[in-house]
Amino acid sequence: MRYSKEHKQETHARIVKKAATRLREKGAHGIGVADLMKDAGLTHGGFYAHFDSREALVIEAFNYAMDRANERWRKVTAEVPPEKRLATMVDGYLSAVHRDDPGQGCAVPALGAEIARESPKTRKAFALKLDQMIDMMADQIQDLPRKAARKQAMAALATMMGTIVMSRIAGNGEMSDEILSAGREAVLGRATAAKKPRAKAN
Repeated sequence: MRYSKEHKQETHARIVKKAATRLREKGAHGIGVADLMKDAGLTHGGFYAHFDSREALVIEAFNYAMDRANERWRKVTAEVPPEKRLATMVDGYLSAVHRDDPGQGCAVPALGAEIARESPKTRKAFALKLDQMIDMMADQIQDLPRKAARKQAMAALATMMGTIVMSRIAGNGEMSDEILSAGREAVLGRATAAKKPRAKAN
């Protein structure tokens, strides 16, 4: 039975969407192709009709996850005044909801350590999406030159991603909540300090 081009595209998109969730939940090597295809309601044998390799699926699934995350940030920031956008992004990212749902959360803390050991092709694809994420956060940092805003965005994201990793290790109890709170204070405190004019030397 031959399927239409539209059917193949819909099936491909379904595989990518399922894989994006499962890879964030289980890790880049925590689930095999057969299980990924089963989750999408398909057989293992159909995999190579859609992807050249498992690496190709991992890259596409990561790109999908990062694009969805950036879309959510765009939507959230569009609904608040410019001066509140950075805090809104930080509060949403460093939340118990994000901590407790890695399958729908940011792919970097979920997969970053594994991807750092992957092929140059995979790392390059991840780095490109990370750079886009840095740019989006830098766009929300007011009253700083672009270079300084990007530098602050890098520091903020590094802190935020590390905070999520630590909070997940700690579980979902008091210590985990304290880690999230400390991360929020660190990022937003740094942002406030960066805006303050430096006192002139006598």
